[in-house]
Amino acid sequence: MTPPADARPRQGRSPDPLTPRRRTGKPRTAGLVLAAGGSRRLGRPKQLLPYGDGVLLDAVLATARVCGFAQLVLAVGGSSEEVLKSVNTAGCDVAVNPDFATGCGSSIAAALPVLHSDTDVVVLLLGDQPGVTAENVHRLLAGRGQAGIAVCRYDDGVGHPFAFARSALPSLAGLHGDKAVWKLLEERASEVTEVPVPGATPLDIDTDDDYERVLDTLRGAP
Repeated sequence: MTPPADARPRQGRSPDPLTPRRRTGKPRTAGLVLAAGGSRRLGRPKQLLPYGDGVLLDAVLATARVCGFAQLVLAVGGSSEEVLKSVNTAGCDVAVNPDFATGCGSSIAAALPVLHSDTDVVVLLLGDQPGVTAENVHRLLAGRGQAGIAVCRYDDGVGHPFAFARSALPSLAGLHGDKAVWKLLEERASEVTEVPVPGATPLDIDTDDDYERVLDTLRGAP
């Protein structure tokens, strides 16, 4: 599938998103979709798995577009050329992470410089978690208050999406390795606000069994 001409990745910006500045009014919120994994356990690009009327990453980006973000950043790495040729990246500022194999921390670090300089809040979304809805995001943002870090508290535990205030961005920028965000949540547990979101934690995909479960959910299988 070849994206339309207006769907080509836009050139990412390079101002330092951590530079202090004064601003009033509604917080400016950016969505950051992490889709840079190498799909090592699956053995093929999970971003391009058939899903609905398109592919997995298309579904995640479609949801992100209706969340009302002031900016949408897409981090890619594994199979990036194929992904960018196949997925509709309209409206996205793309960050390519050549160090994707070192874990999600490097993808976040690659994406942060692309943020607009007046970003107040960043919402992390996973590119392999199509079950997250715009309502999940809206509940998270409405319930976070002034928290530096906010997470979704589903019926069965904590899960993405996560929201990080501007004050927490330096911590995000310093992450290293895989599961780095979860380690940050543990280290700063006293600063984390859990926002109740109804339902089970949306499934993500690492294996073929995960993929089948996600498809079963899409089909409404019990």
